[in-house]
Amino acid sequence: MLRILTILLPLALWVWAFIDCLTTPEEEVRHLPKVVWVIIVLLFPLVGSIAWLVAGKQRRAAQDAEGLHPAAAAGHGRPRGRTLAPDDDPEFLASLKKDDNRHEDMLKQWEADLRRREDELRGKEDPDNGGRS
Repeated sequence: MLRILTILLPLALWVWAFIDCLTTPEEEVRHLPKVVWVIIVLLFPLVGSIAWLVAGKQRRAAQDAEGLHPAAAAGHGRPRGRTLAPDDDPEFLASLKKDDNRHEDMLKQWEADLRRREDELRGKEDPDNGGRS
């Protein structure tokens, strides 16, 4: 049993570190380019995995110390903190309002087109009334 654990634990660490290295955004990788970290983790499974965990990725404590989420630090969002629900996000609500107004305009155009077509059809069906109903 102990022999199995000595094989499975390093293998699990290696797989986890490799997947973590691949899925980590480029702006969270520290000290070396992401491609170099992937090669190190692949070629040196145990040492590379431990090195990735210790020095390769910017961890939450470092992000919290800066007070910014990595995307916000790169200029792609708001400061780290409470995540906003969609109904609290003003940008999301504004986009919904814009889409709603656009759909309302489209619906009005369709209704006007439908009325026009109905009037044309009624005019063709009712010749006694001078072409109008």
